[in-house]
Amino acid sequence: MTLLVAISALWIGLLQTSIIPRSHTWLLPIYFIVSLGCYGLLMVGVGLMQFPTCPQEAILLQQDVAEAKEFLKQKGVDVGGCD
Repeated sequence: MTLLVAISALWIGLLQTSIIPRSHTWLLPIYFIVSLGCYGLLMVGVGLMQFPTCPQEAILLQQDVAEAKEFLKQKGVDVGGCD
């Protein structure tokens, strides 16, 4: 809410001081939305680049899969796959 008030105040201030021509002021909210979208994409990209790998969890997951296959084989279910 504070951010919205600050942006609105900035927009009204720019309209009052005529730094930006009135014909271009209707574009300011669009520029803000596009900038916010670019920031969001940047943060997602940075998060994906820094995504941690967890080798211990991968080993545990492989053990769980092997246990599930064995359980299903005991129940008579053909799980296929390569062992």
